[in-house]
Amino acid sequence: MFEAIESPYLVPFDGSFRVDSAPTAPPGGTLGKGELKDGLEETVDRLDDLQRRLYADDRWGVLLVFQAMDAAGKDSTIRAVLRGINPQGCQVSSFKQPSKRELDHDFLWRINSALPERGRIGVFNRSHYEEVLVVRVHPEYLGGQRLPGDVSLPDLWEERFDSIRDFEQHLARSGYLVLKFFLNVSREEQAERFRRRIDRPDKNWKFSEGDLAERKLWGKYMEAYEKALNATSRPWAPWYAVPADSKPYLRHTVARIVEESLSSLGLEFPRVTEKEREELQRLRDTIV
Repeated sequence: MFEAIESPYLVPFDGSFRVDSAPTAPPGGTLGKGELKDGLEETVDRLDDLQRRLYADDRWGVLLVFQAMDAAGKDSTIRAVLRGINPQGCQVSSFKQPSKRELDHDFLWRINSALPERGRIGVFNRSHYEEVLVVRVHPEYLGGQRLPGDVSLPDLWEERFDSIRDFEQHLARSGYLVLKFFLNVSREEQAERFRRRIDRPDKNWKFSEGDLAERKLWGKYMEAYEKALNATSRPWAPWYAVPADSKPYLRHTVARIVEESLSSLGLEFPRVTEKEREELQRLRDTIV
């Protein structure tokens, strides 16, 4: 099974993560914007090669999970990190309000049906964690799930954490690399990005009054994130709480973590035997 690579943003496995002390801005001495952009391009080139090896090797599947508050940069980070990869080698799934059909199944059903096959990179833009984040902040949403019996909320969240841990460990045992990213944006930076969405006509469509309603619940969301990350960051399915106030730093950091993680898998192009090589040479000689 995969073991998490080291990073200053790796969420510890002992439950000691505190969202209040997790950085939202890059550390001092960080590379400049231009250097970060150049570094990102180099990393994306390496990711392209690794993805081709992943596909040819055909033993591993990769799942990248992105969770964050609104305006943290999920979409742009996914686009920046994966832009150099063959579109046939990756797939992006977004999970919003569950449909009636999805509500008629357990909360992991729609997630399981969207998993990438071996040899491909799957991206979840929001994920099964919505059920212990948004639903925890808005427990009234549970009414649509029609759970049997009397529901004890404290017990329900712990049970869902159990299910998520078991699900992700099953994936890891089955040959999946699972990496989870919490894009940790500050409340102040979110406010500035909301203002830009209103000020720029080309970004007006990204803003709604509901964004402000959710912003008022910031404290509850931070509490929910802290509990979820502590309960589910494990060596085989780690969380990384990456500073998101600087988008160039965020994209560079996420790309590096993905690239180093893929590199640790020892992906190789399949090797042919000497007999197979001789047959290939024979076939080559017949080409006219």
